[in-house]
Amino acid sequence: MEIPPVEPAPPRATWRAYHQVTRTATYGFLMALPLLLLYEGLIWLVNQGQVMQVRISAEVWMKRVIPALGDTGMHVVAIAVLLIGVGIYLYERKKRIPLRARYFSWMIGESAVYAVVLAFLVSGVVGIIFAATPISLIAGQMAEQGLATRLALSIGAGLYEELLFRVLVVGGLYALLSSFFSQRTLAYVLAAVVGALLFSAVHYIGSLADPFTLSSFVFRFLFGLALNVVFLIRGFGVAAWTHALYDVMIVTGMLG
Repeated sequence: MEIPPVEPAPPRATWRAYHQVTRTATYGFLMALPLLLLYEGLIWLVNQGQVMQVRISAEVWMKRVIPALGDTGMHVVAIAVLLIGVGIYLYERKKRIPLRARYFSWMIGESAVYAVVLAFLVSGVVGIIFAATPISLIAGQMAEQGLATRLALSIGAGLYEELLFRVLVVGGLYALLSSFFSQRTLAYVLAAVVGALLFSAVHYIGSLADPFTLSSFVFRFLFGLALNVVFLIRGFGVAAWTHALYDVMIVTGMLG
């Protein structure tokens, strides 16, 4: 009986290959999918029997783009995000992007490291400038809400705020400014700064807005800039999980 030749073991994935493929839209969508499911599940639980529905602000703003949908708009936004993601995933399958289960766990671990590092780095800079460390801003903002609500809003912020501010605002501004500036770096820096300013400013708008302080505004501006860097270097998936894990660490008392 002839013994078939043994196939050589596939080469070990290098960090370079890991960083390259996990920046793609395919991994961004697949990493965003559990955030979407967790957010929608928790939101459904906390909104049962509630007249005033709890939702993340960025999702509400996206819904207002299509006001004719009325109360069904929130669900349409989630379905639209899901369908667009599926479309991107199917389109990129032509590129034969390798899907490896370990990459997803590595991305979550990487995001957790970024969340902790950015929290203390940005807080440290603000502390030097203002002699204050507003690292517990989110915890203070949601202190009177239940844990499930705080977790839902934290996860939703990671998904929808990154989708709105990093992908749509910064990405859109970059595409627009690229037509005016020959240097791509300048176009992205301008888009990143404007996006971070808007990201910070919106936290002080609306009925549930935080009271404005210069230190908290600068903290959020710098945190927005840092997330822009993560988005540029590591893609949407890691940026969304970094933001979500940071918020979760804050509201659960792991940071602060």
